[in-house]
Amino acid sequence: MSLEELIAQADARGLAASGLACSDRCVSLLVEDDELLRPLWAHLVDGSDWSESLAKVRAALDAVEPGSEAAGVARGMLLSAPAEREGAALREWAEACSAASLRVHRLLDPSSGSADEELPLVAAELGRQTVVLQLLAEHGPQGLRRALDVSGEGRRVLRAVVSRRARAQA
Repeated sequence: MSLEELIAQADARGLAASGLACSDRCVSLLVEDDELLRPLWAHLVDGSDWSESLAKVRAALDAVEPGSEAAGVARGMLLSAPAEREGAALREWAEACSAASLRVHRLLDPSSGSADEELPLVAAELGRQTVVLQLLAEHGPQGLRRALDVSGEGRRVLRAVVSRRARAQA
C-alpha cells in the first residue's frame, strides 16, 4: 500500500502520530533536545489533549531562528500542528508534514545524482513514514512505541548527515 493510501486510511491517532513522527525526525535541525516532543507522544498514548504541550513546543521553537531552509521547513511542521487532534485539519497537517519531511531530506541528501535519480536519504524517509503508518494501522495504540523508535532512528540519521555536512564545509 502506498504512503498516500496509508494516510487516507489512517484514523486520528495514526494521522497525529504520522505528523508528529515526521516532525520528530526533523526537529534536531532546530534544537538538540530529543525530549522536546516526548510529551506530545505521551498524549497520543493516553489519548489526552495535547494542546497545552503543543503550546509549550511552539513557544520553545518561537525562540529558535532557523539557520537553513531545511530547519525552516522543520520548524513550520510543528508550528502548524493543529491543537485539536481530529477532523480535516489533522489530515491536512499529516499530509503536509509528510511532504515537508521529504523536502527536508531532499535538501540534505548528500547524493549529487540527477533529479530523476532516487535519493537514498529521501527513500529511507519515505520508508520510515510508511512503517509508522503501518505500525499504527496494524497495532493501534500499541504501535506507538515502535513508531517512536523508528522516528528516533531517523532523527539520528539526519543528525549524522548534518554533522558530516558541517565537517565537510569546515
